[in-house]
Amino acid sequence: MVNILLAEGLKAIQSDIDAAFDALLPVPQDASGRLVEAMRYATIGGGKRLRPLLVAAVAQMHGVDRAAAVRAGVAIESVHVYSLIHDDLPCMDDDALRHGKPTLHIAFDEATAVLAGDALQCFAFEVLGDPATSGDPFVRIELVTTLAVASGHHGMAGGQMMDIAAETASFDLQTVTRLQQLKTGALLGAAVEMGAILARVPVEGRRHLRAYARDIGLAFQIVDDLLDHEGDEAAAGKALRKDAEQGKETFVSLLGPERAREQARMLIDQAVSHLASHGAEADLLRALARFIVERDR
Repeated sequence: MVNILLAEGLKAIQSDIDAAFDALLPVPQDASGRLVEAMRYATIGGGKRLRPLLVAAVAQMHGVDRAAAVRAGVAIESVHVYSLIHDDLPCMDDDALRHGKPTLHIAFDEATAVLAGDALQCFAFEVLGDPATSGDPFVRIELVTTLAVASGHHGMAGGQMMDIAAETASFDLQTVTRLQQLKTGALLGAAVEMGAILARVPVEGRRHLRAYARDIGLAFQIVDDLLDHEGDEAAAGKALRKDAEQGKETFVSLLGPERAREQARMLIDQAVSHLASHGAEADLLRALARFIVERDR
């Protein structure tokens, strides 16, 4: 039943997010149209949509209107996609494939890819600041602040800087954990937090949700490292084993595959335990946690 619930949840959020991007990003009939076409290429029809699903699942648990959750999901997915666009550039990871299709700078060009990433970051906050997301200005500003902190030097961008430094430095387990908590975990945590913000859950009432997000974030990255180490490129839809080629320390290189796998399972069990105060309304979050360690891409 839980697996069916997750499959239906993923299918619904993927459809809703694609439809929202399609509606919110019409292509203008002038020279700026190429930029919007690039934004649409990067956002529509790709990705698992785990971050929007987290927003929607937490919001649904608290009875929030689905349309508001989808808009917040569009915002966090815009930031995630912009980070992937920039991550794929020749000056960063220099990847040619993303979600099984050419990366944006290959399909268009490098300058357009940079602008598309920049524009998607701005678009995220445009969506959150719109009263259509919430009629409460205090909710909107908290959504904006939460996503901004998780995206910048305190979060994803700071983690990316550490990841670049990892190419020429030797990181221990504590440093790799910190890196991934910023680079990957910050946005996953923001997704959970944003769902609770939409529901006006007070800060002190979100502690267990933040703990859940922290644990699934680390487990997610451990599984990513395992997939990079032993996964199938065709299934992943992107190049693998680049961390080893670049000499970066990962959870797998530091712990070994078996210990890393055990650690991921332990984190997921711990994440699920944080939801003990909830009943069936949290089953989607529980299923999503399990999916993180079972996925093959």
